Amino acid sequence: MFLHRQGRLVEAERFYAEALRHSPAHFDALHLLGVIALQTGRTRQSIDFISKAIALKPGHADAYNNRGIALFELNRLEAALASYDKAIALKPDYADAYNNRGNALLKLKCLEAALASYDKAIVLKPDFAQAYNNRGIALFELNRLQAALASYDKAIALKPDYADAHNNRGNALKDLKYPDDAVASYDKAIALKPGFADAYSNRGNALIELRRPEDALASYDKAIALRPDADAYIKRGNTLKDLKRLEDALTSYDKALLLKPDYAEAYINRGNALFELKRLEDALASCDRAISLKPNCAEAYINRGNALFELKRLEDALASCDKAIALKPDCADAYTNRGNVLFELNRPEDALACYDRAIALKPDNADAYNNRGNALKDLKCLEDALASYDKALALEPDYKFLFGTLLITKMQICDFTNVENEFAQVSEQIIRGERVSTPFPILAISGSPEVQRKAAEIWVSNQHPIGAALPALTMRARREKIRLGYFSANFRNHPTSYNIVDFIEKHDRSRFETIAFSFGPDQQDEMRTKMEAAFDRFIDIRNHPDISSALLSRKMEIDIAIDLGGFTTFSRTGIFALRAAPIQVNFLSYPGTMGAEFIDYIVADQTLIPEGSKRHYSEKIVYLPNSYWPNSYQVNDTERSISSKAFTRAELGLPPKGFVFCCFNKNYKITPRVFDCWMRILKKIEGSVLWLFEADGKAAASLRNEASARGVNAERLIFAKQLPRGEHLARHRAADLFLDTLPYNAHTTASDALWAGLPVLTCLGETFAGRVAASLLNAIRLPELITTTPEAYEALAIELATKADRLAEIKQKLAKNRLTTPLFDMNLFTKHIEAAYAAMHERYHADLAPSDIYVR
Repeated sequence: MFLHRQGRLVEAERFYAEALRHSPAHFDALHLLGVIALQTGRTRQSIDFISKAIALKPGHADAYNNRGIALFELNRLEAALASYDKAIALKPDYADAYNNRGNALLKLKCLEAALASYDKAIVLKPDFAQAYNNRGIALFELNRLQAALASYDKAIALKPDYADAHNNRGNALKDLKYPDDAVASYDKAIALKPGFADAYSNRGNALIELRRPEDALASYDKAIALRPDADAYIKRGNTLKDLKRLEDALTSYDKALLLKPDYAEAYINRGNALFELKRLEDALASCDRAISLKPNCAEAYINRGNALFELKRLEDALASCDKAIALKPDCADAYTNRGNVLFELNRPEDALACYDRAIALKPDNADAYNNRGNALKDLKCLEDALASYDKALALEPDYKFLFGTLLITKMQICDFTNVENEFAQVSEQIIRGERVSTPFPILAISGSPEVQRKAAEIWVSNQHPIGAALPALTMRARREKIRLGYFSANFRNHPTSYNIVDFIEKHDRSRFETIAFSFGPDQQDEMRTKMEAAFDRFIDIRNHPDISSALLSRKMEIDIAIDLGGFTTFSRTGIFALRAAPIQVNFLSYPGTMGAEFIDYIVADQTLIPEGSKRHYSEKIVYLPNSYWPNSYQVNDTERSISSKAFTRAELGLPPKGFVFCCFNKNYKITPRVFDCWMRILKKIEGSVLWLFEADGKAAASLRNEASARGVNAERLIFAKQLPRGEHLARHRAADLFLDTLPYNAHTTASDALWAGLPVLTCLGETFAGRVAASLLNAIRLPELITTTPEAYEALAIELATKADRLAEIKQKLAKNRLTTPLFDMNLFTKHIEAAYAAMHERYHADLAPSDIYVR
């Protein structure tokens, strides 16, 4: 016994074995041999010895307690519990047995019973530090964090050098959102027990809460150095993933799997890293492996659905979401993801029901509120969408890229409440590098080219970094023809197709091949049919993920990939981030820089991007001619017909007489400052009206209220309903002057007006989007309609409305120039663009980097 107490276990074991040899029924020898076997990790042998001892002396409480400890080690928890109960029955004041009984109950998740057992141990032994520590663990599991903290503090008061209690105290503090105090507690545990791997691992968790990922990584590394552990490798991998060190994260997950090959959680996290690396098939395989190991894991099905979603296997993604919900009916994330799939399947009402269910399950679900807003917006319920976005931001004020969406939605319903201050706020946040808006809303929110470029760069770096999933392109041999790939979501009844169809048809087929890559809705409408006929080949890639779309483009050896979408609805920037072609161009639909290293050129002209503004564009500039006959960058369809229908003013809702100002731009382009200017103009021109396009009834009501607030009779605002395109063009004849907007000009709407013979008055901004109308007017040789200040814009509008001769002269000039100047000369425009393509191609084959191109 003396040798045993001195820790001289080998000698003590020999002594007891010798005693047992002389007396095989020696209770103490059997019992103590069992205790030594337990202490030296021979648990099964321990049970054998102690069981034999109990058979000799059935009333010995210590033997039952020790047998319970051995059974606990073997995870035979019910048997351990029975053994502790027997010990207590024999010795009702046995505090250690109550404590150990609590441990078994704790592991069996019988938390309240475990708590009662610890409390009994403490009543019997008030200075029992270990029982207080274990009691804290039970309270922690019950999420009674303050009570757990008090229990740990009591354990530490009784035993100040109790490293485990300091570690557990740190866990409670972390969950109570006191991460600094938690780190201090872990540090104390480590100081008391320098080899405490769990404390280092938990310390890493608290450092993550403190947004100190590099320090957390060091803490996980120390934990792993002390004791290689699959959980620590997973935490390390998650930290590396958050640091965007995805390959390193993958290595960490793989090390976790080496230690624990059947660890489903490691496969789940590994799949997340592969997902972010755009290795979608590998991510899917990792999710499938997790499911094979843990078939009832809802999280694995959720992640599997995400991978399938990105792979454009939408029906399979939906089935995966449904399986996650079947496994975990109260899983809000599964409903949110299911809504996302349904939204992509163009089932917004079904998506909305999913988001509502997600919110019912998790009322603080900012993702669900954001996505709910998107579905409502698609359903044209803009006020409800705005309320949903507001709620998402209230729950998560720094929700990524949402503030700009909220603002553009306000502008769509012409809700001017505090928007000027909000415009300034979002611009300041972008300059600070904050993720507050996608790039597109900023075109209408800010007239600063610096802000617009910064917004694009933030978006691309976060959402579409240069893809590493495909190898770099190798130099290709020249071919007889340059192969052009036009990528768009809008090969349908849409302004992009209206503008571009004539141009595509006019391409010189002896020098160029044209291939369309379509990824928008297939509405089988008039323009879809026309576009399919216009291209040499038309390929629908809606159901192709970005990587396979880029691979297809590479396989087809596309020489120049032209992005006709930029950051507009349904855009697929990820295809270009993976390098679909050696030369990639931003053209037509997105009037601004994409801020992306992988977009080589932007098509413009000297009006749109003056030489002094080039620094605001990440692309090299393709300058269309700007000499005696300046050419606009905007391509136009000269085949579009104007209906011969002669509308009466009464048919259009216009008064029988009075000057008609009009603007058929989208509502979101109408800012409070522009509207202020328009109202001052109406006040100056008696009997005049302002004719606007009615895209939303709420917007019309809002603008009428705003007019009244500025002292203008609301009836002087007339709203035009949707008409077939030919009739819409024809009704322009009932207007006298088109008033442009700023900072986002009329683009296609300006071309429409000029084609229909209606003069367009514009004010020149600083950005591409704010200079398009001026570009069009220069190309049709009407520079007198370009002003450079709001005051000059207002004054010229009043002058043209009061001087009939001056306006008639301009209309006559427009009629003369319409078919004799470059704006609507598609043969000339096509030659200029083809010259630009040839110059890009020539530089590439000369192994020269992209550079500004001036088309002569």
